[in-house]
Amino acid sequence: MIELGPNLSYKKIASIVLDGESVIIDKSARKKVEDCYTFLETFSKKKIIYGINTGFGPMAQFRVADEQLRELQYNIIRSHSCGAGELLPCIYVRSAMLARLSNFLMGKSGVNIELCNLLVAFLNNQIYPVIPEHGGVGASGDLVQMAHIGLALIGEGEVVYKEERRETREVLKECGLKPLEIYIREGLAIANGTSVMAGIAAVNIHYSQKLIKWSTLASVIMNEIASSYDDFVSEPLMESRSHKGQLHIATQMREMFATSSRLKKRESDLYNGTNNTRVFKEKVQGYYSLRCVPQILGPVYDTLINAMDVVEKEFNSVCDNPVVDPDTQNIYHGGNFHGDYISFEMDKLKIAITKLTMLTERQLNYLFHDKINGILPPFVNLGVPGLNYGLQAAQFTATSTTAESQTLSNPVYVHSIPNNNDNQDIVSMGTNSALMAAKVIENGYQVMAIHYMALLQAIDYLDIVNELSKESREIYFAIRDFFPKFTDDTPKYREIEAIVNFLKNREN
Repeated sequence: MIELGPNLSYKKIASIVLDGESVIIDKSARKKVEDCYTFLETFSKKKIIYGINTGFGPMAQFRVADEQLRELQYNIIRSHSCGAGELLPCIYVRSAMLARLSNFLMGKSGVNIELCNLLVAFLNNQIYPVIPEHGGVGASGDLVQMAHIGLALIGEGEVVYKEERRETREVLKECGLKPLEIYIREGLAIANGTSVMAGIAAVNIHYSQKLIKWSTLASVIMNEIASSYDDFVSEPLMESRSHKGQLHIATQMREMFATSSRLKKRESDLYNGTNNTRVFKEKVQGYYSLRCVPQILGPVYDTLINAMDVVEKEFNSVCDNPVVDPDTQNIYHGGNFHGDYISFEMDKLKIAITKLTMLTERQLNYLFHDKINGILPPFVNLGVPGLNYGLQAAQFTATSTTAESQTLSNPVYVHSIPNNNDNQDIVSMGTNSALMAAKVIENGYQVMAIHYMALLQAIDYLDIVNELSKESREIYFAIRDFFPKFTDDTPKYREIEAIVNFLKNREN
């Protein structure tokens, strides 16, 4: 059970979203929500406040009659529940609900505590509103996607419960829950925020973290296979260029190389005594996909760390409008629902992960290209050349998947289209950006799975498993446990899927 209050860390976000931890609201956060609602209840009387007694968006110029104020809040939920396309996976919906709850617990949204309690119940009972992926433009936040969450909260629409898609009212009755009652502005508060894009982004960060670690380890194994010189990650070299990401990746690689006997020392091979060789058989310097790993993965790592910071801040922010502030006894109208921070970070993250995938694809090509590596059969084919094909066709999959990620890496952040009678004249497209980043990350895992297949075949061909680093050996045996060495040609799609699942779910 994780207590929710101020400053929800990314570590806690990941535990709640990915590990299914239950939540409870701490006393101080509960009091802030209650105090804010009490202030709004008093302050809003005989005043014109957007979204409380006015229409929404361009309709804000129309006052709503007092006897229709509750209906107004239901209307924004029902009218905006108009998404289309595939349903968002439950993990994204869980993350979005947590983000919205965390925003409300800042105590500046003016919602009744019953809304927060119901969101807690949805999380703890693992009730996930049905949300189509297409809808919001990310400027009044994720209006359409969030409205679908609101629809379930008021007892309408559909939810996924125990892996079944069902009518919400049935599931609420089964769980002993009552639909949300509207008090003042709960409808607008639910819909008007960045919680869906932030929720997807939080999941993206988790899987990106793991993917960077797998890429770092794959790069260690690559250099072990190639028997590279070890100075490309040396401390003096790395410290001469002070980027944190580069230093981090190099440190990780150095620590793994410490238990390997595969790397060569330049001092003993090239610096020791007189060497009159005119043409060197072995490369004096490795290919860039082997030698420049810290310089390539370093910016990827830095981008991830910055994205994590932005997402954590978004979970701990007030992202709706207007902002109800009991401290200053005022209500402020603005644009905290604008999703540019998340949109921009997800664009940067998908570019970074695409570059990681390109590095993986180039390392894979090194393993497959016998004239480049000079030590392995074509396509690490351990069967009969001509009769068998090894992983030749798997390269097609890796190459085409990498190419798709390159196309998807075009930025969404700068693709604003005005809409809403030009009220939303510049928008973030944040959820689109987050979903495209998710696709790029998934592609990265698929290419990485094929890469690990090839790495293991190469290790077996060279018979070097006992010379590898401790970490390299551990993963070799873990994957070989369900993906044995092969010489005959067999379909590989199931094995690719199995390795993708392994890479996603194993703690590395």
